[in-house]
Amino acid sequence: MTIVATGTAATAPAAVPADRGVGPMLRAWRERRRVSQLELALRADSSARHISFIETGRSRPSEEMVLRLAEHLDVPVRERNALLLAAGYAPHYPETPLDDPALDALREGMERLIQGYEPCPALVVDAGYTVVAANRGVAMLLEGVPEKLMTPAPNAMRLTLHPEGLAPRVRNLREWRGHLLAQMERQLALYRSDRLRALYEEVAAYPVPEEEPDGEPAAPVPYFALPLRIEHEGRILSFVSSISTFNTPMDVTVAELAIETFLPADPATVKYLRTMEA
Repeated sequence: MTIVATGTAATAPAAVPADRGVGPMLRAWRERRRVSQLELALRADSSARHISFIETGRSRPSEEMVLRLAEHLDVPVRERNALLLAAGYAPHYPETPLDDPALDALREGMERLIQGYEPCPALVVDAGYTVVAANRGVAMLLEGVPEKLMTPAPNAMRLTLHPEGLAPRVRNLREWRGHLLAQMERQLALYRSDRLRALYEEVAAYPVPEEEPDGEPAAPVPYFALPLRIEHEGRILSFVSSISTFNTPMDVTVAELAIETFLPADPATVKYLRTMEA
């Protein structure tokens, strides 16, 4: 079963208020990336003097220069549009709703991709962790989760950490919770997103048991990444997650999509998934 949510991707406001002007915004991104004016100038085939003039507002950068500096500073696509607007130019990157016919091929491709990982869980989320597609492996793990957490649109962070969601089944909840919160904190350090901040404050406030849930001891496997250890039908399954994004996206919606796959982390999980597949 595939779950697909339609509509636009999550809106994440620019990292710096646009009314400060493009110069201060570019300086903020440069400092965030820990790049000197000279280094940025060399990357962008400019001069440190010109970069300084842009940042202080003494020089108005061309549209091409804004895009070039944003590229070398690895500025997210949505924030590149914000930089252009602050400099007095039109946005360069469109924001196409995910249910737009123009993205039919993309949606179909993502569905085929996550279905190809079955029986391993795989899902697609937007910038606010809203689940826009999921495969049968995810549906298997979500069995028994209350309907109120699934509607109107399921949120991956809420589903995982809510005390009525998957949290009671996660056998290393403290570790996994810390990993997820740190992931959100890294995002919040880059983006001024009220929606993401509200989600972070909500899930961070969920109660955490003083001790991990009772369960089978972890198998003596040398994990190469932090596993998600979760109970399903009396068995403890272990997964390691991998997150993929699109290469050089030219659309805001596409840029903010992420495909997360959960691969078995021990032989017991591999064996169990094969029986489920059979």
